[in-house]
Amino acid sequence: MDIRPILSTLRRHKTAASLIVLEVALTCAIVCNALFLVSQRIDKISQPSGVAEKELIVVRVSGIGKQTDAMARTREDIAALRAVPGVTQVSRANQLPFRNNSSNSGIARTPEQERPTIHAAMYSFNEGALSTLGLNLIAGRDFLPSEYVDREKAQSGEGAGKAVPVIITQAAADGLSPGQTALGKTFYSGDQPLNVIGIVQHLATPTGWGDNTTMSLIMPLRTDFTEGVYLLRSAPERRDEVLKGALAALERNDPNRLVREKLTYEDQRNDFFKNDRAMVGLLITVCVALLVVTALGIVGLASFWVQQRSKQIGIRRALGATRGQILRYFQTENFLLATVGIVLGMLAAYAINLALMNTYELPRMPLIYLPIGAVLLWLLGQIAVFGPARRAAAVPPAVATRGS
Repeated sequence: MDIRPILSTLRRHKTAASLIVLEVALTCAIVCNALFLVSQRIDKISQPSGVAEKELIVVRVSGIGKQTDAMARTREDIAALRAVPGVTQVSRANQLPFRNNSSNSGIARTPEQERPTIHAAMYSFNEGALSTLGLNLIAGRDFLPSEYVDREKAQSGEGAGKAVPVIITQAAADGLSPGQTALGKTFYSGDQPLNVIGIVQHLATPTGWGDNTTMSLIMPLRTDFTEGVYLLRSAPERRDEVLKGALAALERNDPNRLVREKLTYEDQRNDFFKNDRAMVGLLITVCVALLVVTALGIVGLASFWVQQRSKQIGIRRALGATRGQILRYFQTENFLLATVGIVLGMLAAYAINLALMNTYELPRMPLIYLPIGAVLLWLLGQIAVFGPARRAAAVPPAVATRGS
């Protein structure tokens, strides 16, 4: 199709054409960045934790006043929790993936390093935690009973300078010893040597976001009930029953404690990501609203032009133009306007992404989102203009030329 008549017509309607171009450009710029942000949030929400999420129950209690027998009471609690019907495993942890709090440390290959090789989340687990959490040990071994130490004793300096056995994630192992096995090697957290005795496939960090979401390290440090949480594992269908039994068992052990948390791990995960899900919903709503407004603008302008050009359409029909040619005329016109708007929108999308990178430290938007936004707006434009174009193609020559 010869586009010169189309360009000539658009030059005579510069204001209306410019408005559509600017509307398409603005929509393209915002939609491209919004789709990128949505994909980021979805990746964050769907990332694996590495634990048996459907089988875990989390309970956190705290004492009232100073606790002088916290570790002894913790052992009593664990024994009572193991006796609850439906419980298959019990342990404790200082923190869990996706909990909005994190204990981290830099890990280096030598104690002389000024900068650590990696930064890892530092997990402290009581006995049986690997099986309770369902972590997949892919190399090495679990901790021996003799290797566990009370956190209070460790913090007092007892055993200082002695290598601590640790289990690390595969990501941490790759970061510390790229191309080689980290198993059996010694690394350092400050001056403290850490001997790697095992590697688990995956254990997400508590914050669950950033560049090091799977850099985690596990130490055999027992925590008492005043810090960390009790972890109970059971069949998914028995979690509600087990939770009630666990709370009753802890109440019998000490009624003068406060229950801070009592929920399944799935509930904890859902609560952690609720803001991200809300952001995804908001961004999708904004995208849909912009696309609808753009489509309505195209429909309105195309309908207006059909009405204004009825005489021109009738003359073309009288000279032998088919309905298909009239239809293609308006579709081509819309395609040209959308293309100019998309080109401008791509430039604006890139500029917006740079601003977001500088202001909010977001990553660079992959270029794939630009053609995705372009195709989306091309399709939207063709669908929106189809109705007015069909009405234009259906105008009979005799009616179009009457009363001019």
